[in-house]
Amino acid sequence: MIKVFLGFDHRAPVLHAVLSHSIHKFASRPVAIAPVMLSQLNGIFERERNPLQSTDFSFSRFLVPYLCNYEGWAIFLDNDMVCLDDIAKLWELRDEQYAVMCAQHDYEVKTGLKFLGEKQTSYEKKNWSSMLLLNCSRCRALTPDFVNSASGLDLHQFKWLPTESLIGELPIRWNYLVGVYPPQDDVSMVHYTDGGPYYTDYRHVDFAEKWFDLYEDMKRV
Repeated sequence: MIKVFLGFDHRAPVLHAVLSHSIHKFASRPVAIAPVMLSQLNGIFERERNPLQSTDFSFSRFLVPYLCNYEGWAIFLDNDMVCLDDIAKLWELRDEQYAVMCAQHDYEVKTGLKFLGEKQTSYEKKNWSSMLLLNCSRCRALTPDFVNSASGLDLHQFKWLPTESLIGELPIRWNYLVGVYPPQDDVSMVHYTDGGPYYTDYRHVDFAEKWFDLYEDMKRV
C-alpha cells in the first residue's frame, strides 16, 4: 500500500479533492490518501499560526512520520498540485540510505505576493519540502514537541537531520514548479506554487488545462 499525505487548507478543499482524484486516476497500485488537516490534530499540533505561514499545513506536514508511528515510508504533497503519472513510479524511487527524498530546487524566488495575497518568502531549499518521500523510521527527531517548537527554517531546511547526506534527490519532474521551469512534456507532478488556475489571477498559467480537465473528470465519477 502506498501511503500518501496531502496538505489540507480549509480555504480550498477542492484542491485536496482534485489532487486525490489525479493520484487515483493514474495509480497502478493501491493508494491510501489522508489529509493533514488541523481539525484532526487537536492535542498533537498546537503551534500558533505564523504571519509568514501561507497554508494550514506549512508546519504540520512534518508530523507525517509521527502519524505513521515512525514506520515504513510515506509521501507528502502540497495541496496545489496535480499528478499526471503513476505515483507507483515515485514510490519505487525509495532508497533506504536516505531519511528523506525530494526534488532539490535551486532558483531565485520572486518577491511580493502569491495566491490569496499571501506573502512570498525566500529561503534556502525553497520548495524542497513541498513534495517529500519520508523514510519514517529515520525521522524520529520529528516529534510533536519538536514540530510545535522548532523554527520554520529548522523544519523546512531539514536541520533536524544530523547530516545533509541523508537527503536524497528526486527528479524535478515529480515537483515541476509552474512559472519557475519552462514548459516540458515529461512532467509527472505539476505544482502551482505561486497560484493555480482555480484563482482568477492565475487562470492562464502553464498546465492550467490539466487542472480543469481533472476537475471536470472528478465531477463525472
